Amino acid sequence: MNQKERMLKGLPYKADLDGLEEERIECRKKLYEFNMLPPNERHKIPTLLKAMFSKTGDNIFIEAPFHCDYGWNIEVGENFYANFNLTILDVGKVTIGKNVFIAPNVSIYTAGHPIHPDSRNSYYEYGLPITIGDNVWLGGNTVILPNVTIGDNAVIGAGSVVTKDVPAWSIAAGNPCKVIRKITEEDKKYYFKNRIFDVDDYTNPV
Repeated sequence: MNQKERMLKGLPYKADLDGLEEERIECRKKLYEFNMLPPNERHKIPTLLKAMFSKTGDNIFIEAPFHCDYGWNIEVGENFYANFNLTILDVGKVTIGKNVFIAPNVSIYTAGHPIHPDSRNSYYEYGLPITIGDNVWLGGNTVILPNVTIGDNAVIGAGSVVTKDVPAWSIAAGNPCKVIRKITEEDKKYYFKNRIFDVDDYTNPV
């Protein structure tokens, strides 16, 4: 089993062997083109992302700058939007559902290193998958750590560090991130805290 195969199986591996470093360089070439795109060429962003990721919906958009390791280990669904400075370390598989909103400065880390310094200094590392369900909103400066699943329709509060799975239909926040409460039908009529919508079409998805 070579180092790339070990990486994809979630086993300890060395990132500078068996062509992995070369694959990261190829990804950085694509990222350079993406991140240096002139403002009047923003219409090219979905096409560049589709060439980078393994699977996407038709309607996807990320504001530059964006950073990732490989790109081909990322899947995003329909109506995906991420604001400035998204970082995805896609050593492990990253699967993101449809209608996902990501605020600025979010970091999704599948990569990790051993705790003990002797083990860590061997340059072995690992990657474990992260899954984000449909209709999820990640608040600004959220960090998601390896081997986490966030359920459908969840909201993660700004500044959270997500170390464990978050169930569907939950509001969760904090460091470490914990469930605050469930999302209910009553929440539909509010756009912020106790502020009620003053329009009638807010329940009609675009």
